[in-house]
Amino acid sequence: MNYDVIIIGGGHAGVEAALSSARMGNKTLMISMLAENVGATSCNPAIGGLAKGHLVRELDALGGEMGLITDAAGIQFRILNQTKGPAVRGSRAQIDMDRYRVIARNKILNTPNLDLVQEMADSLIIENNEVKGVKTNLLNEYGAKRVIITSGTFLKGVIHIGEIQQEGGRFGEQTSIGLSNSLKECGFEIGRLKTGTCARIDSSSIDFSVMEEQGGDEVPSPFSFRTNRKEFRETKKQIPCFIAYTNQNTHDIIESNFYRAPLFTGQIEGTGPRYCPSIEDKVNRFRDKDRHHLFIEPQTMDNTECYINGMSTSLPPEVQQQMIHSVNGMENAKIVRYGYAIEYDFVDPRELRHSLETKKIKGLYLAGQINGTTGYEEAAAQGLMAGINASLSLQGKEPLVLRRDEAYIGVLIDDLVTKGTKEPYRMFTSRAEYRLLLREESADTRLSHYGHELGLISDEFYESVKLKDKQIKEGALLLEETKFTPNKEFIALLESMGEVPIKDISTAQQLVARKSFDVDKMIKIVPELDKYDDYIKEEILVEGKYARYIDKQSEEIERMKKYLKVSIPEDFDFRQVSGLSKEIVEKLEAFNPPTLQAAMQISGITPAAIEILHIYIRMASKRNK
Repeated sequence: MNYDVIIIGGGHAGVEAALSSARMGNKTLMISMLAENVGATSCNPAIGGLAKGHLVRELDALGGEMGLITDAAGIQFRILNQTKGPAVRGSRAQIDMDRYRVIARNKILNTPNLDLVQEMADSLIIENNEVKGVKTNLLNEYGAKRVIITSGTFLKGVIHIGEIQQEGGRFGEQTSIGLSNSLKECGFEIGRLKTGTCARIDSSSIDFSVMEEQGGDEVPSPFSFRTNRKEFRETKKQIPCFIAYTNQNTHDIIESNFYRAPLFTGQIEGTGPRYCPSIEDKVNRFRDKDRHHLFIEPQTMDNTECYINGMSTSLPPEVQQQMIHSVNGMENAKIVRYGYAIEYDFVDPRELRHSLETKKIKGLYLAGQINGTTGYEEAAAQGLMAGINASLSLQGKEPLVLRRDEAYIGVLIDDLVTKGTKEPYRMFTSRAEYRLLLREESADTRLSHYGHELGLISDEFYESVKLKDKQIKEGALLLEETKFTPNKEFIALLESMGEVPIKDISTAQQLVARKSFDVDKMIKIVPELDKYDDYIKEEILVEGKYARYIDKQSEEIERMKKYLKVSIPEDFDFRQVSGLSKEIVEKLEAFNPPTLQAAMQISGITPAAIEILHIYIRMASKRNK
């Protein structure tokens, strides 16, 4: 009954926390109500997306499991924003929900050092502000040196379907009241959030012939760097999704029932996700829109049941029937499960250190939706980091804290613990200041050395990452050193490719930086690069295209590292700094940070504000000399 690490909850955060802890040599226990629901995808049957795909790639590079499970359970793979720059592209996969869950559960059940008990954590055992274990609903007590809570939407969860309210952490599952009360007794700041899901439809009752078919990429790309790319592309079977649309009739049905919508009647108090609103919220907020996209997504390879992405709702069942039947192609749709909203407790993430350990209780870590995030990917990333840092703590080592310039995971955690959140937090590429350096395809070369040092990445895979990094650097250097003169032969070659001639001596790097240059054109001017694999050539092209911007961002990062250590004079007058907003000045005066590093940790203080402060501190220093 005694363990090194206990994980409460078996969702995506819990799975990554438990596996990383056990693989780092800890005797680990997962407490979850139902073994068959470990790794369940409670909402949409998909992994990844814009910025979320980056998180999956990063946790894979560190030794996490989500990417591997997605590759095994995926039924359609697409790169979003394919026509845009590589920094904002995002991998997304439709998954077989049943298979994903089975693979995740089996990983948990077959991992050495890892036990699973099907109970409900009821309270924490705390002594002298240090966690000692967990009590369950069966009155069992499990001792532990470290505890990680990954409770998802189960803390005092309340489900809303029209006027109906019922306790539940997920449809058909119990809510957790005792654990929430235990956290409140510890003095944590508890808030309330809301999320929701849509109805599920019997696929055989849908007329797909009147909808737009949306297939996967012709050449699918795996999520995990550890998946055999060639074998994956040759064997992976994909099935299509479909696009439908709401119409004016749909909107009229919804609007005429606003008075029964829990979102508008005051029945729901928690704040919902801004960027994933319910259909009633969309109809209310965007009255100028005469239709909204609906993505009809299969939940399994057999496609017996579909998820209506874009129609999340908590309207009453009979209203859901009417609005679904109003959509072209779903006139005879049979609803297998109605949509619902769920409210749940979360802990203000400013209660946490960057390691995800709580400030109030030593040895207690929080990960996932309990920290105010939304999405499987954000949860999994936090779970992995909590598992890693709990393990490092047991070894007497410093925590692994990823910087904003080295990982989206670093951006995610830094945003949460320094700024907090009042609505479900979702990752976007726009949140990352250094996104050119944080491309999906570079996650392994950026982060795998950490995973290898932790023992979560094999020697064999790490050697392949080092080889990839070496080849990309060789190729980038070749582009930089290869020069061309504007002679007749080279101008003719450029014109044959539809390229504008050069007038001065130019490097291959300058040429590939052109928007019109692709891999084929790069190989024509530098044929030596053709010896590399296709994905290596693609990365060499990207490095060449963005070399100037990447160098600029790298210089900015080094500059930031230096001046974050700069001291702020005790008598410094923040009101004399031109360019700082009134809100930022008030926060700086309230906290009176001793260094620029400390100022950066204050919620709402931007990198631009830090730059301005640094300039004024230097000016003040010169005046005082």
